[in-house]
Amino acid sequence: MHIHILGICGTFMGGLAVLARESGYQVTGCDANVYPPMSTQLIAQGIELIEGYTPEQIQINPDLFVIGNTISRGNPLMEEILNRNLPYISGPQWLSEHILRNKWVLAVAGTHGKTTTSSMLAWILEYSSLAPGFLIGGIPENFGISARLSGRGQSSSNGYESSPFFVIEADEYDTAFFDKRSKFIHYRPKTTVLNNLEFDHADIFPDLAAVQRQFHHFVKTLPGNGLIVANGLERNLQQVLSLGCWTPVEQFGVDDGWQAKLLQNQEIDISFKGRHQGILRWELLGEHNCMNALAAIAAARHAGVPADIAISALSEFKNVKRRMEIRGVIHNITVYDDFAHHPTAIRTTLAGLRNKIGNARIIAVLEPRSNTMKMGIWKDQLADSLQGADLIYCYTHHAEWNVEEALSTLEKKAHLYGELMPMVDAITLATLPGDHIVIMSNGGFEGIHEKLQTSLSKHHH
Repeated sequence: MHIHILGICGTFMGGLAVLARESGYQVTGCDANVYPPMSTQLIAQGIELIEGYTPEQIQINPDLFVIGNTISRGNPLMEEILNRNLPYISGPQWLSEHILRNKWVLAVAGTHGKTTTSSMLAWILEYSSLAPGFLIGGIPENFGISARLSGRGQSSSNGYESSPFFVIEADEYDTAFFDKRSKFIHYRPKTTVLNNLEFDHADIFPDLAAVQRQFHHFVKTLPGNGLIVANGLERNLQQVLSLGCWTPVEQFGVDDGWQAKLLQNQEIDISFKGRHQGILRWELLGEHNCMNALAAIAAARHAGVPADIAISALSEFKNVKRRMEIRGVIHNITVYDDFAHHPTAIRTTLAGLRNKIGNARIIAVLEPRSNTMKMGIWKDQLADSLQGADLIYCYTHHAEWNVEEALSTLEKKAHLYGELMPMVDAITLATLPGDHIVIMSNGGFEGIHEKLQTSLSKHHH
């Protein structure tokens, strides 16, 4: 069977393409911007890519068009598909019907930490020789790829052997222009993590209640013999579960559930209902990562992995690219790349680093770039979330609101720039040996990481 994927270079659709190829489908695809790293990853898999959405692509004559959620009415190829009444399907529905149907799906949902927690969970199962398949919205360093069908999906003397387990990052963003349900409605997991819940995606949700409604619909699809692993500290999640829940719930972050207690030297005591489960020793920073770890340990236990084995696995966990990833150390100045783009994530990222480095200076470099940030939904919370930094540089290029006013309480700590290179120059001049620079954006930030490191190399000897 031949599928042609519209919007193939997005993380989700690119991962789907890899899974389809591994499953034996002929896969081609197109996107407005065909560029690395996704393009190289796909070409290496033998997937033909076409730049743009020309109507002529219907002459490829696939059996089915798989439509990404960036595609809207007016797209020339989509219009041709509709005019000719050709078969099409959304990415999440295709995944549900062709990849997930007979799997034990472990889904990780929530506003923050989905990618990290999914990566932890996949790694725990891999460490335990359960060889899961996965589709994750980032690249876990332990695997070096964002998606695979199964770790044991190779032919062997006793035939084709494939793991029943599949870990998926379960996003509440909408499915497609013709299906406004959240993606996660399609996944039908047996094990579900509900990490946290805040208002986000202001481009498609009018308010928090609308997001909660989608989570409620999700909970309605979960089986009675499954498990929900839920953050017990999140009121917004408790409200969702109070609307109706037909699945057993294990909580984390609370006394009668899973708990993490920070000891000395980054050691964490893990307990369940007051009973000691083991000591986690790792390099990850911040309380949010302790919560992510608890969620992953609890979910893996439901799949049959004892907590002590899961804790051992996490001691070898290498995190995800762009999650406090050290991009370089130049003359004793450390430059980090982080995906934080929401006040809660910004605050916890800075607090985790502060906990590790003590009194050393933190320079926060922020690009408010997500749709919710661009619209100014979080402007009133932004200044407070940046308090943990000693100096703040904000790139205002995308903001549709008054950033200066929003950050006015930070006074002389905050510096705003509408152009990138003047900001890079200013950061370079302000930086001292021993400083830690945290670059925060959910996009490419116009290559600031390399530009800043080059500038620091020239000016600091």
